[in-house]
Amino acid sequence: MDLAEPVATYYRALDEGAYESLRTALSPAFVQHRPDRTFEGRESFVRFMREERPRTDTTHTVEAVYRNGTETAVRGQVVTDAGDVLVRFVDVFEIAEGEITALSTYTR
Repeated sequence: MDLAEPVATYYRALDEGAYESLRTALSPAFVQHRPDRTFEGRESFVRFMREERPRTDTTHTVEAVYRNGTETAVRGQVVTDAGDVLVRFVDVFEIAEGEITALSTYTR
């Protein structure tokens, strides 16, 4: 799937543990809403991913990408290194001036 930057950077950084790259993809005022919590601020999100994320042996597999103006929706799944599907997701990114400003994550 062809992902535009900074969305491609977001997934690559998570999968590779490249937290400085993740930081550069996000706006300082970044907000993520997901079923289990909300992160307000880039530093809060990056800190969680670096220090508290329950699993790091995962890869995001992208199945479809939809674009509409400043929004990009990605449908995919999180897969362990052993090949097990942990979760299926839809991420809706809001992007402004080359940075991710907001992310709404839906899972099943």
